[in-house]
Amino acid sequence: MNTNSLNSKMRRRLLLAGAASVASLYAAKSAMAADNELKPTRECADGHEATPPQMEGPFFKRRSPERTSLLDTGVQGTPIVITGRVLSTLCQPVAGALLDFWQCDAKGDYDNRGNTLRGHQFTDAQGRYRLETVMPGIYPGRTRHIHVKVQAPNKPILTTQLYFPNEPQNAQDGLFQPELLITLGKAEGRFDFVLKFA
Repeated sequence: MNTNSLNSKMRRRLLLAGAASVASLYAAKSAMAADNELKPTRECADGHEATPPQMEGPFFKRRSPERTSLLDTGVQGTPIVITGRVLSTLCQPVAGALLDFWQCDAKGDYDNRGNTLRGHQFTDAQGRYRLETVMPGIYPGRTRHIHVKVQAPNKPILTTQLYFPNEPQNAQDGLFQPELLITLGKAEGRFDFVLKFA
């Protein structure tokens, strides 16, 4: 076998081995990318509409205790955890935002003397909050709802209300807005507040 023929065979083998290595490297890289690809939890490309405001109502009290759980001893009702984030209209998390929650109990009564089912908290560095409470009751003219004030540091206060899906009274409540519905699971709900900065 002459030298040219030997070189040609060796070159062919090297090229085939190199092509196989590149193909396997590409396949491994594609598999890793598929494994590491995160599904978007929220579509942020075009920004978001600000959370609509609602009336404060007659039962707000200043200086509620700072806490993430409203489940005081003696509070009855179906427990629920509500989580979410406070975001800007550009979908940026708002750290240190104040959220002040108040609601009626399972019978539809507000505690106007003490702080039962009242409390405030602040979002973490990613704009997240977590509230433990009970499902609010209903009373004449109103469906189930939770009141809340939300304020980014040194910005205006948003006062609004959160509602629950599949409630027959939603249709009869003149304040109800579908944009304020909590996304509800078995014992957990989610709502993201979107603040418009002036």
